[in-house]
Amino acid sequence: MRAPKSGILAGAVALAVVLVGAIPAAAATTTRWATWQPLTGTGGAYSTSVEIAASPAITATMTSDSRAGQVGVIPGTSVWLPASTDVGAKYGSSINQQYLNLRPRADNAASPSTTTYSFTNPTPTSGWAFVLGDIDADSVRIQATGPDGQALTAAQLGFQGGFNYCAPGLAGKPSCTGDAADVPAWDPATLTLTGNTAAADTSGASAWFEPSAPISSLSFVFTRRAGFPVYQTWFASIARDITGVVTDIVDGPLGGVPVSLTDANGVIVASTTTDPDGSYSFSGIVASGGYTARITAPPGKIAVSGNAQQVDLTDADAVTDFEVRDIVPVAVSGRVTDDDGNALAGVTVSIDGGQSTTTDADGFYLFDSVPVGGHTVIVSALAGYSITDPTQIINVPADSEVPIEDVDFAFVENPTLSGAVLANGAGVPGVTVTATAPGGAILTAVTDANGDYSFPRLPSGAYDVTVTTPAGYTATGSTTRTESVAADDVVDVDFALARLGALDGVVRGDGGVPIAGAVVTVAGGGTSQQLTTDAAGNYGLGNLSPGTYTITITPPSGTTVVGSATRTVTVTGAGETFVDQDFTLAAIAVPPVDPVDPVNPVGPGTGGAVTPGAGSGGVTRLPGTGLGPETFAWAGAGAAVLALGAMLLVVSRRRSRRDSSDIDA
Repeated sequence: MRAPKSGILAGAVALAVVLVGAIPAAAATTTRWATWQPLTGTGGAYSTSVEIAASPAITATMTSDSRAGQVGVIPGTSVWLPASTDVGAKYGSSINQQYLNLRPRADNAASPSTTTYSFTNPTPTSGWAFVLGDIDADSVRIQATGPDGQALTAAQLGFQGGFNYCAPGLAGKPSCTGDAADVPAWDPATLTLTGNTAAADTSGASAWFEPSAPISSLSFVFTRRAGFPVYQTWFASIARDITGVVTDIVDGPLGGVPVSLTDANGVIVASTTTDPDGSYSFSGIVASGGYTARITAPPGKIAVSGNAQQVDLTDADAVTDFEVRDIVPVAVSGRVTDDDGNALAGVTVSIDGGQSTTTDADGFYLFDSVPVGGHTVIVSALAGYSITDPTQIINVPADSEVPIEDVDFAFVENPTLSGAVLANGAGVPGVTVTATAPGGAILTAVTDANGDYSFPRLPSGAYDVTVTTPAGYTATGSTTRTESVAADDVVDVDFALARLGALDGVVRGDGGVPIAGAVVTVAGGGTSQQLTTDAAGNYGLGNLSPGTYTITITPPSGTTVVGSATRTVTVTGAGETFVDQDFTLAAIAVPPVDPVDPVNPVGPGTGGAVTPGAGSGGVTRLPGTGLGPETFAWAGAGAAVLALGAMLLVVSRRRSRRDSSDIDA
């Protein structure tokens, strides 16, 4: 889309985003669109931050190498997603809600921009969405990596469909004109959205996604196919409520009981205490699964079905009640930690392989009413960790009411292999790194905003670590390293890239009109390429390796270059982008040509006769002589008479000599 964008940037300011009206299907369900900080930086190096949800906080920092020009945080007063679209039906209209405008790195197909969102904590597995708008004459490839360093699949990215927010008939749409059939196509094999097949600048072509796996890093690689490329990004979230009651099975509701809510990342996102009637609530929680509601039972009491319960808000509000009772001796308890003493929550512990429980947020577990006799306490295996002895033997003596405590277990975290992908000393985000494990299993990681990657908690063995050189870069060293993982972390497994440069420009006439078909030659880096300007006068070239390049225009016939016909740019390992390498052409002035008389074709200034009738008195005098054509006519006749006389004289003399010789004979 073009027209709405050009008119909205002047009013681009950060606006406070408020909750959108409740969705009728569930009165406690609320939605909101993301709030953004203003875009800072310059072309090739922009940054900002975004808050998508408040509880738990879904926040991210953003970096982008988008070029400048019509980019920024937009207030949404001229362009928005109406409630009549599919995404609007779920998350509400985005009118007056912020979104972000960005562009490619340079305006050619070989210079995409990479925009990376690095989340403070991994995102929930549902309850939020992102929308990419104005994907018409462009394409965008989506990359995401989870907290385990693994790349998300197409299914996990959660493509929900394409739509056009400018299509006729959409209620509450912005004042733009679009086509309902003009929507971007999604290729799950390449994770790429591509605009219409004609690569034509249109309005409103969009698509939305609801990821179903946690994301630590999300990147959009945006490529121009034609036209003036700008794309839009929205984020939205949906929230629901949790309520419950804590009751003693003998004494009834219990007030003052601490209750906490932990998200899937193990982070406590909310806490409260029960009211005198035993009730509690958590409001406005992102509509996802993976939550754990946990109570701290009063002294001498234990939760009947455990002190923790899983909570899922994906489809509806949740009610999570707890019952407690008095502890019946003898109790067995302990703590599970890592080798640094950090608590490990959610670890399964069992007695004799029978009754079991899980550790709480502090790593503690508790069994009450363990029978008299000898027992084996068993801790289950934990992915990414090792333990020397997963069992402990205990003995419950007869007639004892003394709890057995401190039956602890300590896991050792497996080592992590990590490194960075660097270009010109700076980290490169969104780069895929693979590690081939012993046995052939392939692990995948994607570099974060700082270019860092990691493969955490690896079993011992030899790993082949390989970097996939991304578009716009070239490797300056080996792309595969073999590393041995034993007991300690393996760090600084780094890879070096050089960024490829880009350039573009426009060829215009001296009146500013674009000139199509002009030839521009780019020479350097061991190659020379000829580019031809398109209908808008544009030319561009990407994938320029480090080096010095000369840009030379060959003016079309009948034109000349205004100013220098050659420019010089130097690409370093930083991969500079040189935009606006423009040239201006002017038409060559052709002097007027005097008409030629077909009867008397010799023209003025040649020294010959000229056409009678020109000049004063109807006769043109020959230049430098003052003589008219009649003078030359008489002079010509006299010359002819003289020539004839000379010829007769020669003939007469020859005849006289011949006659004399005849007489002598």
